[in-house]
Amino acid sequence: MSGDLPIQSVTADYAQRVADDLAANHSEQERVRSELARLQDELVRLEESEQVLTKMQEVLGGTPKQTVKQREGGKGAAVPAARGSNRKKAAGKAAAAAGRKTSKKTVSPKKAGEPTWLELTTAYLGGQSEPRSAAEVAASLTETHPERTVQVTVVRNSLEQGVAQGLLERSKQGRSVFYSPTVAVTVPSGS
Repeated sequence: MSGDLPIQSVTADYAQRVADDLAANHSEQERVRSELARLQDELVRLEESEQVLTKMQEVLGGTPKQTVKQREGGKGAAVPAARGSNRKKAAGKAAAAAGRKTSKKTVSPKKAGEPTWLELTTAYLGGQSEPRSAAEVAASLTETHPERTVQVTVVRNSLEQGVAQGLLERSKQGRSVFYSPTVAVTVPSGS
């Protein structure tokens, strides 16, 4: 009997260490997930600032074409590596190709009566049965609105604006972010 006691003690010690290591692993995963979410939010804010600054530069007569070329060169290798599936890569490449093709044209300001990007993105997602990524939404808008310059960044910012206004919901699956419309609550009209 005295020989069994140390074996049980060693087994219990190992079991406790494994349980402690597992708990530490879970807490580290949560820390990294929260940091990743914070960084993604910061990236969205920076991309929105970039859009505003680019528009201001265009208004002031700067040379935004040069910054677009620099941006494409810097992001070109990193963005496809971050995407998960071939379907998403194809949608992203299609949207990027459409953006490059249309960027050579003179971009005209939004005409009166044209829907905003937020209206276009929420309308598109309203007709979908499952969540879509920003690249998928941009690719679809490129096909349905060839007269407009569609940029994935602008679409992503519009989707995030929809999330902020409670019109859309954001869900994450691994590294990918998907958007879907919120469940509409019907409110009787007062008039």
